[in-house]
Amino acid sequence: MLKEKVHIAVPTAFFEDESLNVHGTIDHIKNLHHQGIKSVLVCGTTGEQHSLSLEEKTALLDGLVSEKELLNEMEVLFGVASIRQKEAELLADKISTTNISGVMLGYPPYIIPSQEEAVAYSRSIIQRSSKPAILYNNPKRTGFDLSTASIVKLSRLDSVIGIKEAGNKEKVTEMKQLINKQAFYFYIGGEIDAAAKIASGFNRLSSMAGNIAPVEFKNWFLKKLADEDLTDQENETIKGVTAEVNEGNPVVNIKRLLHEEGIDLGTCRSPIGSVHR
Repeated sequence: MLKEKVHIAVPTAFFEDESLNVHGTIDHIKNLHHQGIKSVLVCGTTGEQHSLSLEEKTALLDGLVSEKELLNEMEVLFGVASIRQKEAELLADKISTTNISGVMLGYPPYIIPSQEEAVAYSRSIIQRSSKPAILYNNPKRTGFDLSTASIVKLSRLDSVIGIKEAGNKEKVTEMKQLINKQAFYFYIGGEIDAAAKIASGFNRLSSMAGNIAPVEFKNWFLKKLADEDLTDQENETIKGVTAEVNEGNPVVNIKRLLHEEGIDLGTCRSPIGSVHR
């Protein structure tokens, strides 16, 4: 079971020629860990996952697995998704032999599988990974919307512990009534509209802006969840960083802001970020 209520969705580091920088990615994770962060999502929510080949995903996974002390001290989630189910299955097979804490299962962009196909895709990958699994529904990005009925069906798998729902937040109210499971978590994707989503029943956070101010955003979310008051300074920090991250492309902004702090995650893969070079 995944205990942490907040994880940071970390960007993937690339060199200037757009090749994968495994060590740069891990160095950023170590920096977050040194600041007190206990959970990260790698190869997931920033969308760069879909630009990575299976070989690159495997290299990133191998790099993480070699960091035994880091994985013992953190919940490290790994994103699994592919336009080809067979490639996602191969990655899940490899994850199953590691001490990665869990997987976030994304859906392939563009091809728009049927609900039945998406459920079959999900079942196969989840079962092969043998890890706690978070479903990730992001219809704006993928063109595919996992239905409430499909989510409820998949929630019956023992290893499915939650969903990151980036579509209609009102679905969470319905899911809470239909999912008969003692522990099932609803993850917010990013900080936009977080207060309204918490009111709708979301209870965990997959944070983007936390790459920039990790402790501040973790504490902010936990206080919001507990309905505790925030100071004016806390509110000002959260509002300011959230605006900076989300004005345009969040991944481009996160890498730029980290670079200004001396943390080099390199470029994005073209066309993302190309106009800023």
